[in-house]
Amino acid sequence: MTSVIASTRFSVLDRSRTREGQEGPQALRDSVRLAQEVEALGYHRFWVSEHHGVPGVAGSAPTVLAAAVAAATSAIRVGTGGVMLPNHQPLVVAEQFGVLESLFPGRIDMGLGRSVGFTDGVRRALGRDKDDAEDFSGQLSELLGYFEGTHPRVRARPAEGLRVPPFVLAMGEGAGIAAAAGLPLVAGDLRGRERLLRAVERYRTEFRPSRWAAEPYVVVAGTVAVAGSEAEARRLLLPEAWSMAYSRTHGTFPPLAPAARIEALTMTAKERESYESGLRGQLHGTEDQVTDALEAVIKESGADEVLVTTSSYDRDALRDSYRRLARIAGLTSVDVRAAA
Repeated sequence: MTSVIASTRFSVLDRSRTREGQEGPQALRDSVRLAQEVEALGYHRFWVSEHHGVPGVAGSAPTVLAAAVAAATSAIRVGTGGVMLPNHQPLVVAEQFGVLESLFPGRIDMGLGRSVGFTDGVRRALGRDKDDAEDFSGQLSELLGYFEGTHPRVRARPAEGLRVPPFVLAMGEGAGIAAAAGLPLVAGDLRGRERLLRAVERYRTEFRPSRWAAEPYVVVAGTVAVAGSEAEARRLLLPEAWSMAYSRTHGTFPPLAPAARIEALTMTAKERESYESGLRGQLHGTEDQVTDALEAVIKESGADEVLVTTSSYDRDALRDSYRRLARIAGLTSVDVRAAA
């Protein structure tokens, strides 16, 4: 373990991916179980995501799932990666996080994103359109105002006066918004290194201290797969790469399939191109290989924290990957029974 890795926090973002042969409820239960497992390994945070109308993702209500995760754990920080603010009224988001923080004081994070619904049908069902993302800065200001008690007409209960750390999930323009608001930035993915570094540089250059953060705080997010061999680690990436390739060529995002079935597929040229593209640049390998790769990413970006977003069909292999990564990061295992 190198000094630069030892001084970096490591956290987990789980997207409640469904697997072939399993329904959404099982994926949600798997997310809660994974939170318990990574808490025991010593990870700093466990975040859940927001997706609507996606067949391969069960996580559609992140604050509800975050409540279940927080209730099933005792020490790890719990939050969202993220709540897509343009999909919601800021008052409702403030109230939800106010309730979470009231129930689990000192453990809740409020990760916020700029995306709107994935399809026209989902956006209509949410009562939103693409233009709603354009006022993210205003929505963010309104949301934070409810916690600060500065809204001129409305008091958000029980949010007002509570301190729920906000994070902005963004690249490009969003990095400037995070800097102007003086909030921590979550940027990814690790494959788009140049774009990531541009976003981080802009964020640090434009950052203005706020009551939420006195100085810049950068979280880099992406896939990290660790196994006994480079080939085994690469196999962990196959299910997600195929789901992404299928979604780009067929218009729907399917559940995760076993790696063996994917390896046996006869893909079209377009599918193969997208599939191979999804595998390129992913951070994977043995513990030594991943240590070197992580060290390079952290040094280049100056990241304060790494948020790991790995998904795979094989839950046992995924758990082993997180155990190996915890060893790389020098995390201290937690006796959650004692903590409870």
